[in-house]
Amino acid sequence: MRRSGGELMLGGMLSANHLTAMEDLPHMVARHAAMAGFSDTVVYVTDLQQQQLIPIPHPQDVSGEPPAVLRIDGTLAGVAFRNAEVVRVPGGATRLWLPLLDGTERMGVLGVTVQEDDEVAEWRAKQLASLVALLVISKRPHSDSYSRLVRAQPMTLSAEVLLPLLPPGTFANDEVVVSAVLEPAYEVGGDAFDYAIAGDTLHVSIFDSMGHDTSAGLTATIAVGASRNSRRQGADLVGTAQAIDAAIAEQFTGRFTTGILAELNLRTGWLTWVNRGHHPPLVVREGQQVATLSGEPDPPMGFSLQPCTGELQYQIQPGDRLLFYTDGIIEAQSPDGELFGLERFIDFILRQEADGLSAPETLRRLVQAILEHQHGRLQDDATVLMVEWRSSRHQRLIM
Repeated sequence: MRRSGGELMLGGMLSANHLTAMEDLPHMVARHAAMAGFSDTVVYVTDLQQQQLIPIPHPQDVSGEPPAVLRIDGTLAGVAFRNAEVVRVPGGATRLWLPLLDGTERMGVLGVTVQEDDEVAEWRAKQLASLVALLVISKRPHSDSYSRLVRAQPMTLSAEVLLPLLPPGTFANDEVVVSAVLEPAYEVGGDAFDYAIAGDTLHVSIFDSMGHDTSAGLTATIAVGASRNSRRQGADLVGTAQAIDAAIAEQFTGRFTTGILAELNLRTGWLTWVNRGHHPPLVVREGQQVATLSGEPDPPMGFSLQPCTGELQYQIQPGDRLLFYTDGIIEAQSPDGELFGLERFIDFILRQEADGLSAPETLRRLVQAILEHQHGRLQDDATVLMVEWRSSRHQRLIM
């Protein structure tokens, strides 16, 4: 049976994948991509702070200088990453930049050159980018080379323990988009976030643990673990919060975490949450902040104090954005003492929404703005998690 170049490319990569390490992946991809007419194939991944695109090197590359590191802001490859779209650079042959997507989480970009830029070539390039993303994800857990590659500076023990525990930064389906960022990526102390879907329910949580040291990171780690353990056994939000409270109190004396634990019914839009000493979530609708989900918060978790408020509820509307955040967002302070503030935070989100930006790109730019406000260094962890319900924005997250 005669096979096309595209079939040979994809089928060959799948067969070779089983015995390919991360270091050999770029060479394997380039070799098989040539079967479909692609040349100059380079795989780039983003650094942890999503500021740069870094080429994955491979030992077989003897062509001379490796490809250059590219900025996400200010390059055509960066446009492909930021907008999750195919970007063309015309010439004697056309250079294509394509986003690498793990579901809807942006991991990097793929660069290929095609001699004939037509619909078939673009379709094959998209299939190649999708498969490369899956292969990178499959190699990443057991590759120290990858971990070193995406780090611009040394990572603290607290961050090394906590970050692998967190879910991907972005998830989307036809009902909901979830996106989150956490800074500082290399020195994270006590912040953490979590989300998961079970049937028609989206579970969301955000934590801010006392301190900014290894103990704070361990407290946040226990909070995430206890939350998952409890909810997976069928506990409600109040019961899950109490399980977190007990787990922290058992391991530490005087340590605590604030947090929001929430459930969104993806069929009805009913949001249910408990607030354990945390900043209230915000609701953005059609370019305006329409609600602050305030209520008398229960005590932080870790003190073994009985809650009294319990569950709260709010009906969100299709297209709404929910914002969960920690105090490092609004209390980010410039060198001259000016706070970033709640008003500036909300205004920034609204302006990005007006510009039509996706949730992950909005949050990426928010972190850059907060870092710039503090001249590049945060005094505290800054975490924000955004949930969009039944909007059409999820289409912006895929090619």
